[in-house]
Amino acid sequence: MHISKLESLKRREFLRRTAALGMAGSASSLALSLAGIGEAAAQSAQDYKALVCVFLYGGNDHDNTFVPFDNTSHTVYQTLRDVGGDASTKIYIPKSELTGLSTIGLPSGRQYAVQRAMSSLAGLYEAKNMGILLNVGPLVKPTSKAEYTNAKSGDLPPKLFSHNDQFSLWQSGLIEGAEGATSGWGGRLGDMFLGSDKKAHFTCINVAGNAVFMSGQNFLPYQVTSKGPVAISSINYSSGVYGNAACKAALNTLLSKSPSHWMEKEWARMVKSSIDNRQSVTTGLDLSSAAGFFITPFGTENLPAQLQLVARMIHGRANLDVTRQVFFVSLGGFDHHDNLKAAHAGTDGNSGLLKKLNDAMYSFYKATEQLGVANQVTTFTASDFGRTLSSNGDGSDHGWGSHHMVMGGAVDGGKFWGKAPDLSNTANALNGPDTIGQGRLLPSTSVDEFAAALARWMDVDEDQLPTVLPNYKAFQVPGRTLPKIFGV
Repeated sequence: MHISKLESLKRREFLRRTAALGMAGSASSLALSLAGIGEAAAQSAQDYKALVCVFLYGGNDHDNTFVPFDNTSHTVYQTLRDVGGDASTKIYIPKSELTGLSTIGLPSGRQYAVQRAMSSLAGLYEAKNMGILLNVGPLVKPTSKAEYTNAKSGDLPPKLFSHNDQFSLWQSGLIEGAEGATSGWGGRLGDMFLGSDKKAHFTCINVAGNAVFMSGQNFLPYQVTSKGPVAISSINYSSGVYGNAACKAALNTLLSKSPSHWMEKEWARMVKSSIDNRQSVTTGLDLSSAAGFFITPFGTENLPAQLQLVARMIHGRANLDVTRQVFFVSLGGFDHHDNLKAAHAGTDGNSGLLKKLNDAMYSFYKATEQLGVANQVTTFTASDFGRTLSSNGDGSDHGWGSHHMVMGGAVDGGKFWGKAPDLSNTANALNGPDTIGQGRLLPSTSVDEFAAALARWMDVDEDQLPTVLPNYKAFQVPGRTLPKIFGV
């Protein structure tokens, strides 16, 4: 990229261009110091709250996560998933292997259940610390089945059923962006709190690698691994000491200079900030570094390790000087076109992806209780899309709407929010008023509305929601209300 008139460039534009050019790698703490740049919104927060997104990459099968359990619905579900002569191709879960959930929020006679792999989360649900939002997904505007059938260009999200486009839509909330989106509603939510967080670098923290969800309009997220912050390349920095003598000398020389050019000054500031930030995070993590610190242990696999790191950072939040935080973690492997039953819940119904999700989220919730912040931390799941209710022989195909969990002490849990899809007969379940063929759900709640409910809990004012969610205004119409996740 050619840049002319360097002397006249604004400092902020310089930082934007350096980030775009990759002068500071996305995995490096150096890049993460950009988080403090940008004008802060007028948002002010005096207490602490954190929002944690658990993204399930691949498109989670919601029908085998929250299984239709009343007799009528389960019969329809079983009929559409009982195909082939081999037991391995029968992807339904028998009623005898399910645990029914309380039915608050559901139409009379309707019920959902979970497999034993999710027994701990079922316990949190019954304890009213978790709830389930039914049939949520990306929409351009409120859309009925007739409007879907007669949709014109621009009426529907672009490239439906495409992994990259749909998880980008979920994370960005930008209909026009699809796969090319450059900011997400988690990051734009973080933009709202730059003014109230003294160390704004730590407002948005990504533990799962690059994700558009965490990029704001004014800064990039602070990225860490499940083991902690990333050091600047070539510098072995431990306990406040640079291990490499040559690097130490070179860096000290550069940082001790008093450059006259503002770009040199800005470079030195960013490097110094990166070093200081890493030390702040490391010091905060040291508060919970001892083995066995958490009463309910975390597993050692990827998702529990990520959530344990989040819990440790929340524990050390005083050292980070923040009042609002957004975290992002993820678990992959949910694209089950085949081998659904075994991969999703394990061949024994208790060792697959659902078990990993169950154990990690439960350990995290118990950690927030131990730290005394259960009412101040809300965790939710999201995914590329839901899947077809009909079987393809050994799995399910790409869908649209899906059911998702929201967990936390502030959650008005033990209930379902949103609209339960019609499963009264196989015709409606496949292509009725709530579905668009093969049992793909037509979302009744938009991601914008889901995100707005979470943002309001984070104390974003109603008139600021369009800044976080540019498409939210399309859903501010008579007869539509935000899901009452927090009972308000």
